[in-house]
Amino acid sequence: MDEKKERMFEEKGRDASAPVLPIHNPLSEKSESQKPGIPAAVYIAVWIALSSSVILFNKWVLDKKQFTAFLTTWHLLFATIMTQLLARFTRVLDSRKNVPMTGRVYIRAIVPIGMFFSLSLICSNISYIYLSVSFIQMLKATTPVAVLITTWFLGLAPPSMKTLGNVSIIVFGVIVASVGEIKFVLFGVLIQIAGILFEAIRLAMVQGLLSGSEFKMDPLVSLYYFAPACATMNFMVFLVMELPTITMEDITRVGYSTLFANASVAFALNVAVVLLIGKTSSLVLTLSGVLKDILLVMASMLLFHDPVTPLQAIGYSIALGGLMYYKLGGDKMKEYIHQGSNVWADYGNRHPIMRKLIVFGSVILGMFVLISGIAPRYGTEWQTWTPSSH
Repeated sequence: MDEKKERMFEEKGRDASAPVLPIHNPLSEKSESQKPGIPAAVYIAVWIALSSSVILFNKWVLDKKQFTAFLTTWHLLFATIMTQLLARFTRVLDSRKNVPMTGRVYIRAIVPIGMFFSLSLICSNISYIYLSVSFIQMLKATTPVAVLITTWFLGLAPPSMKTLGNVSIIVFGVIVASVGEIKFVLFGVLIQIAGILFEAIRLAMVQGLLSGSEFKMDPLVSLYYFAPACATMNFMVFLVMELPTITMEDITRVGYSTLFANASVAFALNVAVVLLIGKTSSLVLTLSGVLKDILLVMASMLLFHDPVTPLQAIGYSIALGGLMYYKLGGDKMKEYIHQGSNVWADYGNRHPIMRKLIVFGSVILGMFVLISGIAPRYGTEWQTWTPSSH
C-alpha cells in the first residue's frame, strides 16, 4: 500500500507537459528493422555468371577430351555427394522432410524423370563438340515451344492455337538464325534437338509431379532426389560408350583440379537458382535467363571466336522477342517497357554525362561484337581468294 501511494504521489506531482522518456529507443528499433540486405542485382549477377561459366567451362573441357558421358556422370556424382552432405550436416535441405517420398514414388516418378534428365545432359554435352556455343544457345530458345507441345501431348494443359501462334515467333527466329549459321553441322543440330525434346519431356513430367501440393520442391531438394538416379544412369551409359576407350592419362590431361572446379561451378549454379528464386521471383529468373543468353553469345564470340552473322543476330533477336512475349504477355511487356523508359529518362536527367557514356559504350561494344562475328567469315573468304594473273 505504501509503494502504491508513493507511485500515485509521483504521478500527481509530475508535470503533464514535461517530456516522458521512452521505454525503448525507436531509432535503434528502426535501424534494426532496416538492416541493409544483399541487393537482388547481386543474386542475378551471380546466377548469370555461374550459368554462363558452366556452359563455357564444359565447352572448354570437352574441347580437350570428348568424353561427354564421363563429364556428366562426374557432375551428378559430385552433386549427389554434396546434397547428401548438406542434408546430413546442415538445415539447407530440411524442406525435403515435407515431401512424402516413398520407394514406389521414387521408382515410378523420380527414376523416369532422371532418365530423361540424363539423356538431355548427354545430348547437350555432345552438341558442344559439333556446334558453336552461340548457335546452341539460339537453338535452346525453342525449349519453351517443345515444353508447351509436350504438355499438350501428355494432357497436362489444354491446346491453345493462340499460344501456339505466340510461340511460333520463337521458331521463326531460330529458323532465321539457323539459315545464317556458318558452322552448321546437321548431326550436331539433330543431337541438340533431341536434347531439347528430352528436356521438354522432363520438364513436363516435373510439372505433373509438382502439380500436387505435397510434392513442392525447390531446385536443390529436387537435385537431392534426382542426382543419384541420374548419376547411376549416366554411369551405365559411360560403361558402354566410353569406358573401353578412356584412360587415366586422358583424365590427368584434363586435370583433377579442373574437373573438381568444373563440378563445383555446376553445383554452385543449383544453389544460386534457389537463392535467386527465394530472394526475387521466377519471373526475374526468366528475364535473367534472356540476358544470360545474350551475354553468353557475346562471350562465345570473344573466347572461342564463334562467328555470328548479321542474319543470325536478327533471327536470334526475333526469337528472344518472341520468348519475352510468350513469358510475359503483351500487357506486361508494355508495362515494363514504359517503366524502363521512365527510369532511363530519370537517370538521364540526374546523370546526363553518364547516360551519354553508357550509350556511346554500348554502340562501341555492339560494333565490336558485330565485327568480331563477321570477321572470321570474310577473313576466310579473303584467304581463299587469289587474284587472277594478268
